[in-house]
Amino acid sequence: MGNIIDQEALRRKFNPEGSVLRRQQHRMLEILLEVDRICKKHNIRYWLSSGTLIGAVRHKGFIPWDDDLDIEMLLPDYERLMRVLPDELPSTMALQSQDTDPNYFFFYAKVRDRRSHLEEGNRYDRVWKEQGIYIDIFPFYKQPLWIHMLSEKLQGHVYKIMNSMGDSNREMWKVRAITRFNRYVSYPVLRLLCRMSKARETYGLGIPYHDPRHMEDTFPLTTTEFEGHQMPIPGNVHAALTLKYGDYMRMPDIDKIMPHVGKLEIYE
Repeated sequence: MGNIIDQEALRRKFNPEGSVLRRQQHRMLEILLEVDRICKKHNIRYWLSSGTLIGAVRHKGFIPWDDDLDIEMLLPDYERLMRVLPDELPSTMALQSQDTDPNYFFFYAKVRDRRSHLEEGNRYDRVWKEQGIYIDIFPFYKQPLWIHMLSEKLQGHVYKIMNSMGDSNREMWKVRAITRFNRYVSYPVLRLLCRMSKARETYGLGIPYHDPRHMEDTFPLTTTEFEGHQMPIPGNVHAALTLKYGDYMRMPDIDKIMPHVGKLEIYE
């Protein structure tokens, strides 16, 4: 399965120590370690996901050209984490969610670094309160596919408005209105439907990916090395990654890879 990987050659090509991307990865790792500490303190389960999970298995750390970090957890753990994070995070980090930022419209949360400023070239990060390097925290629910698709559509309305705004913020009242509606009406109703549902599949709410998580592949969790630290991953990580990516150990054509770091300032 896959091909032999020269990790050092990849590091030299994409993220050598001292490069902007490598400094961004180090800052994301700092956030992850803080979230990991808080989760352990409060017995909250989470696991590395998506490209971060591939990186852990294939590279024992970040995919060398990767500029994001994703973790996932089930809804009860997510809700507990959202309650404790504001009091537990150091002053150099901040929780970003619909509860902490009136312009933030995603159903999932971010933890942001406050010693950096990141512009990713989209139409919406410029109106958010926190704009530093971040990691994403995705909540997963047992839900039928139609609820998952509906939550994605609700997010899509905001994307359309933001993408039509150009460089003007005149339409921000619409974003705030939809965000408030989603926060106080759509989101609670969808969560209630999820709790009432007898669905067996587990999807992310408001996340634009249609691949379910199979709990028999996820639990019990295990750990693997990630950037020199032991981090939680799905117990049957091979099945979880194969379901989503196929041969996840096979490297893409590295000559066609274009790292997409945005405009980034990092402060000490």
